[in-house]
Amino acid sequence: MGDRKVINVYLLGIGFMLIFTAFTTCGNIEQTVIRSLTNSSFSGSGYNSLAIIYGVFSASNLIAPSVVAVVGPKMSMVFSGVVYSGYVVSFSKPMTWSFYITSIFIGFAAAVLWTAQGNFLILNSDCTTINRNTGIFWALLQSSMLFGNLYVYLQWRDITLISDHDRSTLFIVLFVISLVGTVILLALKNIKHLHHHSEINDPLLLDSRLFKEKAMSTLDQITSEFRSMLRLFCTKNMLLLSMPIAYSGLVLTFYSGVYGTCIGATRQFGTMAKGLIGLSGIFIGIGEILGGGVFGLLCINNQFRRTSAILLGVIVHFLAFYLIFLIIPGDAPKGGATSGHYEPYLSPSPSAALVSSFLLGLGDSCFNTQLYSILGILYPQQSGPAFAIFKFVQSISAAVAFGYSNYLVLSSQLLILTTFCFIGTLSFFIVEKIEDNASGLQDF
Repeated sequence: MGDRKVINVYLLGIGFMLIFTAFTTCGNIEQTVIRSLTNSSFSGSGYNSLAIIYGVFSASNLIAPSVVAVVGPKMSMVFSGVVYSGYVVSFSKPMTWSFYITSIFIGFAAAVLWTAQGNFLILNSDCTTINRNTGIFWALLQSSMLFGNLYVYLQWRDITLISDHDRSTLFIVLFVISLVGTVILLALKNIKHLHHHSEINDPLLLDSRLFKEKAMSTLDQITSEFRSMLRLFCTKNMLLLSMPIAYSGLVLTFYSGVYGTCIGATRQFGTMAKGLIGLSGIFIGIGEILGGGVFGLLCINNQFRRTSAILLGVIVHFLAFYLIFLIIPGDAPKGGATSGHYEPYLSPSPSAALVSSFLLGLGDSCFNTQLYSILGILYPQQSGPAFAIFKFVQSISAAVAFGYSNYLVLSSQLLILTTFCFIGTLSFFIVEKIEDNASGLQDF
């Protein structure tokens, strides 16, 4: 059983790596791609699309645990992967109506996908393997930042305008990659409730009385999961953890959608700007993978404290924010719309921009791996509701951030990130202190 669980974790990570190779690359470049469209009838905004995705995502987390409880984590992830593939391929021939409709669909699919993923990861872990499994999954997932962005860098590094052919080729390739990741998720083996699907072919289910009883049982399960999530959300620990979770959503918005746009709009980078978007994504991915390895794979026996990892995340993020503040023009999030009014304090340097990318990824992995770890330790029997709350809070903050990214200059966005980083860190430390006291551990 132990070997089966490890294989499940690796398959889960590889499947997500491929799906998010497509989706993360898409999110990183979509605003830049949209600005290069020659189709004058298209009036969509990448920021607005991402705001819709995360808005629907947040609302859908209220029912996602119920969906996962009824359908099962494996098939929930498979169905969601198909929707992700549909969103990616819609960019091969963008139309405003399909652009926003698929944004709504993928918002719902994302809630189901991540709730199922958290549930499945906890089912395949215990208190001695949660750090290891989180690290394995996180390192594989964040490898998705490398491949698509490497293609973007190699193909777009010397161009100033993205042609229709270049765009279509990229998104069709990403579509195929996403589908392959979804197929890999089909290879996952359920650890519990192996008899679940055998009931489907039972001829007794054709009896109307038994069918009604089955329907009522499903309804009770949905209601129970929803109530469980609401009760869990109102607990002291979860309310405190909502602050670092909200911060993770804000920084997700920044590195996945805003920062790439900022680099592409910094005119001092010249013809390198578009290619640097892809290279920036690669360096973010390297930081994410390194963090996942250090705080997961090397912490097999929980010898490294979560608070130490969070503290490192705070330091590297503060360094990244300050460096970005110095080298990127203030109007860059809006595509340099007021070019000339916001000059950077230091001459923009590609190497400094890539160092900032690496620091963003490393700091993000510090926060996310430790949030996964503490949720797995605190709520091993309520993993579905716990991870639904995690994604609910994270997606709300991400939706808000994508909304204000259309309007706020860079310095204002960095101030918001810095403030939430500080508050979220304090809240995490309080929860860790409560957990230490409950476990009879000494101060670190």
